[in-house]
Amino acid sequence: MAGAIASRMSFSSLKRKQPKTFTVRIATMDAEMEFSCEVKWKGKDLFDLVCRTLGLRETWFFGLQYTIKDTVAWLKMDKKVLDHDVPTEEPVTFHFLAKFYPENAEEELVQEITQHLFFLQVKKQILDEKIYCPPEASVLLASYAVQAKYGDYDPNVHKRGFLAQEELLPKRVINLYQMTPEMWEERITAWYAEHRGRARDEAEMEYLKIAQDLEMYGVNYFAIRNKKGTELLLGVDALGLHIYDPDNRLTPKISFPWNEIRNISYSDKEFTIKPLDKKIDVFKFNSSKLRVNKLILQLCIGNHDLFMRRRKADSLEVQQMKAQAREEKARKQMERQRLAREKQMREEAERTRDELERRLMQLKEEATMANEALMRSEETADLLAEKAQITEEEAKLLAQKAAEAEQEMQRIKATAIRTEEEKRLMEQKVLEAEMLALKMAEESERRAKEADQLKQDLQEARESERRAKQKLLEITSKSSYTQSMNSSTTALPTDLPSFNLINESLSFDFKDTDMKRLSMEIEKEKVEYMEKSKHLQEQLNELKTEIEALKLKERETALDILHNENASRGNSKHNTIKKLTLQSTKSRVAFFEEL
Repeated sequence: MAGAIASRMSFSSLKRKQPKTFTVRIATMDAEMEFSCEVKWKGKDLFDLVCRTLGLRETWFFGLQYTIKDTVAWLKMDKKVLDHDVPTEEPVTFHFLAKFYPENAEEELVQEITQHLFFLQVKKQILDEKIYCPPEASVLLASYAVQAKYGDYDPNVHKRGFLAQEELLPKRVINLYQMTPEMWEERITAWYAEHRGRARDEAEMEYLKIAQDLEMYGVNYFAIRNKKGTELLLGVDALGLHIYDPDNRLTPKISFPWNEIRNISYSDKEFTIKPLDKKIDVFKFNSSKLRVNKLILQLCIGNHDLFMRRRKADSLEVQQMKAQAREEKARKQMERQRLAREKQMREEAERTRDELERRLMQLKEEATMANEALMRSEETADLLAEKAQITEEEAKLLAQKAAEAEQEMQRIKATAIRTEEEKRLMEQKVLEAEMLALKMAEESERRAKEADQLKQDLQEARESERRAKQKLLEITSKSSYTQSMNSSTTALPTDLPSFNLINESLSFDFKDTDMKRLSMEIEKEKVEYMEKSKHLQEQLNELKTEIEALKLKERETALDILHNENASRGNSKHNTIKKLTLQSTKSRVAFFEEL
């Protein structure tokens, strides 16, 4: 009896010592979180906690993924977390990922957080080459990814080499061409510059709108065998079930839309699909593992439910979310327009200020040049005055010498010379004296003219000095006026609408006129989108042609070759599936059995 009581006490003490909580680590596409979970929690309890933490309401797209024995598995909502085949060591790690994909991202993804998580996941799948993307589309998607991260392109900020550390293109694309990282950056930046004005959420949505048209987007592939044992691939996505050749994941051989499927079930490794038409026999296939069958069934049920849900009226919750999203989008658009106006006014004010500063500098340079010209004029005038004075003194001296020569000539004439020789010599001296006097007179006259010319030059120099002083006076008066204008312009931004949101109301009353204007803007955006789509296709073709000469044909992968063949035939993801579903369900089932 005592032993039984002791064993019961020991068991109860052990039970009390067992931990009631465990640690879980949740990895999203851009963050990691840790939670303390109760042992009794089911998958839904943990999933709801993660969604509340992220502020996510569109929960139906997502799930908690983990890996067991090299196979991907998803946490079941109605099963205890610890009852799953998860590692026992803590923290138990799950990845919060998109499990189901929308048919049309723009229409179905309402919340900004939902769009962002999808953008990050799809981008990673493209870079990891889990989704095939042709080279020209890879460059375009990279430009939207850059817009989402860096905002509007600014050549003063985003200089050559700013994308050197970014992973933007699949390695397959980089290896396919003889192009340097600088050449790729140049082409990405050229498109990036055209995305000016797009906010982060808009750039991410444009990325998803392009990515959703890629053939492998949203498709989960599984290796299967039909009754004949032929190895095939089963593709499960938002549109239905698709059968692929193992060597061609781009183009399905057969497709079954969800609205043609009535029931899906499996037994061990055998999977059974019942068409909607009861007259048509069921078709079966085998997978490699029972665990894979469970995963296929989960994906089929979830995608089928969403497929049917899209074709019904939105639930009240979704209608409310979409209304809130429209109001938020309109509010953000108005806010962007207001900020754009303020930015434009500020830029205009800055341009005006820069222009006035430039004009002021120009006037200062002109004033400096005028001062220098004035100083040179004053120096020239002083030199000319000095030279004129010297010339005048020289003229007086020459005149005096000429007078003395005349007196000497008269004295010589008066002197009587008796002898003929003396007379001849005297005549010769007289002649020389006359010639000297004539030369002296001419030189005196020339010096007098030169003195007059110098006086005239002096007057012109003084006139130039007067004009230079007048111009300097005008420039000085303009400079004072420009400085006063510049001070008033510099103060201009303080009068602009302020960015301070404290004194502004953050609530918006959307009146009928606002909604009408918004509707008109939406219609305008549709027209612009069509034009941009055409322009975009032209740009893609132009880029493809431009880089075609740099392609290394020997490095083309099987998917590159298949994509080029599809493109040459004009085949795309949606028209291929449409063509396949034109055949009757019965003929498609028979074709599957005969593969």
